[in-house]
Amino acid sequence: MFGAATAHAQDDTGFHELETKYIFGSFTIGSSTGIEGEKAFESENLISLGKRGGRYGALQSVIEFEYVPNQFTQIEFGPIVSAYDIRGVPGLDDRKSWGMSGFEAEFRSVLIDRGALPFAVTLAIEPEFHSLDETSGATVINYGLETKLQADAELIKNRLYLGFNLLYEPETTHNNVGSWDDESTIGGSVALAWQIIPNVAIGADLWYLRHYDGLTFRTFTGDAVYLGPTLYWKIDRKTLLSAAWETQIAGHEIGIPGPFDLTDFSQTRARLLFEHEF
Repeated sequence: MFGAATAHAQDDTGFHELETKYIFGSFTIGSSTGIEGEKAFESENLISLGKRGGRYGALQSVIEFEYVPNQFTQIEFGPIVSAYDIRGVPGLDDRKSWGMSGFEAEFRSVLIDRGALPFAVTLAIEPEFHSLDETSGATVINYGLETKLQADAELIKNRLYLGFNLLYEPETTHNNVGSWDDESTIGGSVALAWQIIPNVAIGADLWYLRHYDGLTFRTFTGDAVYLGPTLYWKIDRKTLLSAAWETQIAGHEIGIPGPFDLTDFSQTRARLLFEHEF
């Protein structure tokens, strides 16, 4: 009995394998999809701060239901609520408001499972509908289809993880003169997560993003490089927290002198996610 208790204590204090989906802070997403039959609720909050002048803040919150029908597939869906605090920003109307702003779903499928290979890859497709513009808060009809390849590798067993994402996101928006405006964003990221104590990982996330007018990269308008720290905490067996904060460290907007692209992207962005299984 004493030996069993000792073994259990060692298990509780040792480093265990982590599901990689959110260990990189949730801008970069890991490949894991969970256990077959698993259900969960997620609260995901994206904060965007800073434009070229004035005061700018936007919050997008999504409450999602997550279901894992099998070990290679994951489905999520839920409504979007947005809030805006905009004053004196060139090109944007002043606004202080919030409201139900859309709906999104996500379908994830494992392409390469971790086994003989040291890495895993998952394809994620996320259709979105927005009735409020994500940047300005103006009333719109907007459709998007974010597509990501999400890959990760375990560099040191149960301790150090490497994540890598590729992004393509086309969007179309019905404007106030009755036509449709098309745009797209492409990018890639690399992230590291280090499990410093059991069930807690810290790390860093680096993103490069390019924005275009048109769905097929017709006109390049600007780019941005984001860098920042990440945190992952497996609070208990069924609950986790994932957070990331990033700021533009480089970038350029076509036709605008000076560093950074603050029209297509915000100066700073942060994401906070809670998940609870049931």
